[in-house]
Order: sequence, then C-alpha cells, then structure tokens
Amino acid sequence: MKEKRLIIFDLDGTLVNAYPAITKSFNYAMQKMGCPLQMPEVIRRSVGWGDRNLLKPFVKKKDLKTALLIYRRHHRKALLLGSRLFPKTPAVLVNLKNKGYRLAVASNRPTRFAEILVRHLKLDRYLDYVLCADKLKHIKPHPEILNRIMQKFQVKPDNAIFVGDMFIDAQTGKRAHVKTVMLTTGSSSKDELKKERPWRIIDRLTELMKLV
Repeated sequence: MKEKRLIIFDLDGTLVNAYPAITKSFNYAMQKMGCPLQMPEVIRRSVGWGDRNLLKPFVKKKDLKTALLIYRRHHRKALLLGSRLFPKTPAVLVNLKNKGYRLAVASNRPTRFAEILVRHLKLDRYLDYVLCADKLKHIKPHPEILNRIMQKFQVKPDNAIFVGDMFIDAQTGKRAHVKTVMLTTGSSSKDELKKERPWRIIDRLTELMKLV
C-alpha cells in the first residue's frame, strides 16, 4: 500500500503576508493603551508566538488583558484589508495536491483569526486541516501541534514535511523528527534559520516544488 504523504505549513510569513494587518492592529492597541507605537520591523520580529505574546513585552502586566481585547477587536477587520497570499501560493498548493500530498496548517495564531485568513484568502479549497495552538496545551516550538496533525492523517514523521519561516518552526520540526523547510519571507533572518540547521532554506515558496 502506498504510504500517505503530508506537508504541514505555518501560516503567517509562510503562506500569508498579514504583517500590514498585524502592524495596524498592534499600533492601534498601543495607541489606545497610551503605549509607544512601534516600527513595523520591531512588530514583525515579535510575530509567531501568538497574539498574547506579541503584546506582552510592550504593555504592563495589568493591562495585557485589555490590550489583547482591543487588538483582537481591531484585528478581525484589519485582516480582511491587510493580508494577502505570497506570490504563486495557490499554484504551489495545487501542484502539491496533484502530487498526492495532504496539506495542513500548524499555527500559533488563535483559531478564530486563522479561520478568517483561510476563508478570506480562499486557502480552504486547498487545505485538508488547520490546527492552532489555542486548541492544545503547548505552542510551537513544542512538537505537539505537528504530532497531532500527523496522528490525524496517520502519517509517519518520515513521510511528513514542515514548512515555516521562523527559527521556532525549525525547532518544532526537529523535535517532531520531520524534515523542515524554512522560508526567508517571515520573521527570522537567514542567519537565524541557518543556526537551526533545517533540511532546506528557500527564498520563495515556489522552490518547494523542486524539493518534493
């Protein structure tokens, strides 16, 4: 019997460029809380650990809950205006589906916002499953999220690939014993990615098709 094959993607910085939306929502929350606004590159570097951890370093502990509510309320609308797919993402996903891969997303984003992105950008026509860390005990770089997805599809680590953009994605893949492909389109620098020694580092999602 033919072995099942699976490719798991991170969302932000990998399939989707939502940094403009994140920046707007972040600085809106900062303004409402009377905190200093931050430059886009500072915010971008803080993305990837979930929205609570995104805001946490920039507000007082007692204000975090309020700031998070403000951020999330704004972000529901901002995502519809300030997010887009990286170039040729649909073509890559169609190519992988045609090759027989099951496709999933593993994100530290809250489920409600991941679902907004997936529906708005029509990724649901390609993806077989989306799992977010708020449904689990641990966030990436803990391997729980990848292990759960592999269990769902009954795929062994040898037949799975994880594609991400942050050093924590590389760590997650390593801990789950799957091949990791890291993109330079997200929150981590190429040097940071190299330190984690992933299977491959690529500059564009289209390069993935040559690896599988």
